[in-house]
Parts: sequence; C-alpha cells; structure tokens
Amino acid sequence: MTEKGKVLKGQVMEGQVMEGEVMKGDVMKGDVMKGHLALWIPLLALLGFTGPAAADTGQSFALTLTRGSRLMLDAKVNGHPVRALLDSAAEATLVDKGFAQRLKLNGGEVVSGQGSGQKSFDAALISGVTLEALGLSLPNQTIAVTDLKDVGRRLLGHPIDVILGREIFDAARLAIDIDGHRIAVVPQDSKPRGVRLELVTEHGVETIPVGVESGVPVRATFDLGNGSRVLVGAGLAARLRLLTDGRSVKTARGGGLGGEAERQIFALRSLEVAGKRFDEVTAAIDATASASDLNIGVSVLRHFWITTDFAHHAVWLAPRD
Repeated sequence: MTEKGKVLKGQVMEGQVMEGEVMKGDVMKGDVMKGHLALWIPLLALLGFTGPAAADTGQSFALTLTRGSRLMLDAKVNGHPVRALLDSAAEATLVDKGFAQRLKLNGGEVVSGQGSGQKSFDAALISGVTLEALGLSLPNQTIAVTDLKDVGRRLLGHPIDVILGREIFDAARLAIDIDGHRIAVVPQDSKPRGVRLELVTEHGVETIPVGVESGVPVRATFDLGNGSRVLVGAGLAARLRLLTDGRSVKTARGGGLGGEAERQIFALRSLEVAGKRFDEVTAAIDATASASDLNIGVSVLRHFWITTDFAHHAVWLAPRD
C-alpha cells in the first residue's frame, strides 16, 4: 500500500467475466471502499455525523435492482438530486469527479486507494458535505471524490455519480426488502422479525457469522454493494483447502478501480446464514490484502427480509421462503 497523504484502502466495484462471456445474472461484484480509510475514518464518522434531520416515520422508498444486481435509490448531495448505488460496506460515500465539479466540490486532501484491480487510484477527501436519502439529512459528512466513469460504463452500462456508503446505515435502523424493491427507516423501538445477528466491525466494515460447508461460523462482510457471487478470502480458502480438495476451479477476469484482476471461481458445497442453508453456492477467491474471510452480497441477502441497526451492532434476517 502506498501513501499519498493518508492511505485509503478497499476494493471497488468489480465485474467478473468467464471465458469471454458475462456470467448469467450474478455478474458484477461491487466492493466499494472495503478495508481501511486508515485509522481516521471511524473517527470522521463519529465527528461528522450530527444526527438525522427527519424523524423515523417508517415511510417506504423505492429500491431499484439494476443490471448486475446493484441496488439504486434516490439521494441528494448538497441538495442536488442523484441516483446513488447503495453499499453497506463502503466506509465512506464515493462521488464521481464530474458530478463533484458540477457541485463545486473541489480541493480536499488527496489519498491513495487500492481498488479491486491491480493498481491504486487517487481520491480527494472533502468534508462539510450534506447527504440526503430515505427522508434523512446527514450534514457535515466527509466524502471521497474519484473517477467513477469507467466503473459505471463497464459494470452498469451507464455512469455512476454516487456510491452511497455506510453513513446512511449508521444514521438509522433500516428495513430492506431487496426483491420487494423497498427500503424504509423504521423506529428504533420496533421489533424486527427474523434472527438477530451481531455485527462485528473488521477493517472498517460490518461482518456477520456465516457457516461454511457445515463448519464453525466465520465472519462475513455484510455487503449490499456486492451484486455478484460470494467472495472467499484467500486465507480462509487455504485453511479449509477449498481449492485443493478436487472440486472444479475456473478463472474469471474482472476489475473495477485499478483495472482488471483474475480470480478463481468454484462452488461452495453449502453456506448457512441465519439458520437458512444454501447449497452449491458460486464463489470467487478474493486475494486482496483487505479481504475478509467471507463476503456475502445481494445473491444471498435477497432471500431475506433485512433489518439493519449499525449503531447498535445488529442485523436481523428473516427468510422470505
């Protein structure tokens, strides 16, 4: 990891292609700013968040499931409307350079980040920004401005102006229905349905316990920005001998910020999440330095009604079937 100012680490928006063909509907994996924004990002979140300017009304908002199983919603940056990609594992909101220029968001400290590709990228940190979504107004936030044009073109087929990160999850309890295409802020004293799982922060992102092939549960990144397959950290794969036990392994090309990267693709025999078992789950090896043992996204989480409460370190998952 190189430094330029301070270090910005994470994986950013990867799509995966096998043998020249886009892989069915579970294409495109988005890891947006997973890992560290050095040690100061949690502090920025604490210092910058002054509380939502709207009450918990329970009003429901549209949540669009787009190409590559990406989740999009309406938001505002300094009062300017924008369609934003939702990512629970993004440590801070990312804003495209072009959109930032139109909003006159200039300057800021430049930091070096590591994306899902092989090269680093630069981002400018700009503070004092107001983010709005789901009836909430979050003033005095710190955002990261970088070039998202290529990522949007390759992964969604259109520009991405904003990737809305964990600020919105830190601000309120949210009820999320991926396949029902709805999201809402709900009262803190509401009683969520489903199994309560403790959130544990690892490398700046939230993780839940997930059983892998009937083994002891491991910590898995709770990643609504991951629109594709389950990711398995190279370390966990080695410990469980997932690539050396005779199962079929293929390779796929993908890449987001930082360019293309090649990954090994295979099938996990089973996963268990909140008491629900999934069999023959397509997975990919994540060999990046900031990879968690496991990363589960929309392909798994769409099978649940979800309630998140990052402030109280909990998520509830209720099976849809």
